Amino acid sequence: MPALRIGAVAAHFGRDVPRALAKIEGIVADARAAGVGLLVLPDATLGGYLSDLRHPDPLALPPALEETSWEVRRIVGLAREMVVCFGYAEEAVLEGPDGLQPVLHNTALCVSGDGVLGRHRKVHQPAGESLVYAAGDGFGAFDTPVGRLGLLIDYDKTFPEAARSLALDGAGILACLSAWPASVTDRASRLPQDRQSRLFDLYDAARAAENQVVWVSANQTGVMGGLRFLGQAKVVGPGGDVLARTSSKGGLAVAEVDVEREVARARRLLHHLAERRPAAYGPLRAADAAADAAAGAAAGAAPRVTATGEPAP
Repeated sequence: MPALRIGAVAAHFGRDVPRALAKIEGIVADARAAGVGLLVLPDATLGGYLSDLRHPDPLALPPALEETSWEVRRIVGLAREMVVCFGYAEEAVLEGPDGLQPVLHNTALCVSGDGVLGRHRKVHQPAGESLVYAAGDGFGAFDTPVGRLGLLIDYDKTFPEAARSLALDGAGILACLSAWPASVTDRASRLPQDRQSRLFDLYDAARAAENQVVWVSANQTGVMGGLRFLGQAKVVGPGGDVLARTSSKGGLAVAEVDVEREVARARRLLHHLAERRPAAYGPLRAADAAADAAAGAAAGAAPRVTATGEPAP
């Protein structure tokens, strides 16, 4: 496979979905002119993110959309030969004790002109996000015209197991779509000095280097309610080196990468995935087994939903 031009977007997307679609059309056109084959947009591209993480306003939530909605189909049409990743608030249905119940998921989709290639529902939830969104339950890589790819959504990247799961599933490219704000408890006067700004960059480099994959990080910019987003979109190589990035303002970071070659080169002498020693990770295995048992007991009484939003059998 030839070298791939990858674009990571930093931009602001709010509640106005038609305006977001118009902005996406312009971004896709710019990316296409730059020869981009994989374009990664931020989390909550359609309808924006929450405006308050501690006390979300139930009357001011992102619009609930389905995977079959015309808004999603519009982005599929814009993508054409390009692979495009974006985020939205997905409406799904849970089967509960009182019957079917609508819920929201913070979801990322990967599409091309042929349709939906892959999807991911955000698993890890910060602060009050669980008051609005139901959590996803797993990570899985999928094949695309530009290679095998995995999706994460902002806080997911804080947990090494999330990215590692996708790398072990064969993903050579990990796309992390974020609506990552500055600190809400200890805000710095300038974004580059903010604690969350440093962590955002640190996680991007670490997840790429420890898994020896190409990492594509997109993020929201601007302000939504009480949240001020960091931007800092970037493409990171398998060694943790930043190949292209934006500032805290809007922009498109573009890097050309021969993904197969660079991943193979990074793993030529030290292959982090092959050289793991799971038998030595006793405390981790014990903790995971206990967590699995507790989750299984809770799942017996909890509502269930399938990956397509249909009630589980």
